Amino acid sequence: MPVKIRLQRKGRKKAPFYHIVVADARAPRDGKFIEKLGTYNPMTKPATILLDRDRAYDWLMNGAQPTDTARAILRFKGVLYKKHLMVGVKKGAISQEDADKKFQDWVDAKEERIAARFAQVAEEKRAYNAKIAGLDGSVKIVKEVSEEGAETADAILQGGEEAVAEATEAVEAAAEAVEEAATETVEEVAQAAEEAVEEATNTDGDA
Repeated sequence: MPVKIRLQRKGRKKAPFYHIVVADARAPRDGKFIEKLGTYNPMTKPATILLDRDRAYDWLMNGAQPTDTARAILRFKGVLYKKHLMVGVKKGAISQEDADKKFQDWVDAKEERIAARFAQVAEEKRAYNAKIAGLDGSVKIVKEVSEEGAETADAILQGGEEAVAEATEAVEAAAEAVEEAATETVEEVAQAAEEAVEEATNTDGDA
C-alpha cells in the first residue's frame, strides 16, 4: 500500500489550517488517514509548525513519501537532516553519539532562531499599533515638553540666583550707606554739643 506524508486542509474559508498526516495515497485529500503527525498554520507570521519529529522520521524510513509541501516542512523541522545523519551512522561514517549531538545542536539553534523571529514580529506589530494609535507622537510631545520644562526650570533657578545675588548686594550697599550716614550724624551731633558747651562757658565768663 503506497503511503504518503501530506497535508489535510482544515479551517475556515480564506483561513486555512492544516494537519500533517500519514495517509493512503489513494485516499481523498481530506479523507481518512493513518496517523496525525502535527499541524501547520500558514496564517501566522512566521508560520507555526508543530511536528512529531520521531514519528515523522520513522514513517520516512519505512518508505512513506512526502508531498512537496510536506517535504519542505520535514526539511524545516530537521527530519531530513536526521535521516542524513542516520544514514551516516549505518555506513559507519559517524557514531550514534555524534549524530545525536549534531542533531540536537541543530534543533536548539533552529528553535532559537524561530523564537527570535517571533519576538521580532511581535515587536514590529507593537510598534505599528503604537504608530496607528498615535502613541509615538504623544511620547515625542511629552518628551519635548519635559525638556522645555527642564530648561525653563533651569532658567528660573538661574534667574532666582541672580536676583538673590543682586538683592544681597543692594542690602549690603544700603547697610554701608546707613552706617556712613549714622557715623556722620554722630559726628555732627558731637560737634554741635562741643560748640554748645564752649558757648555756654564763654557766656558764664562774661557774666
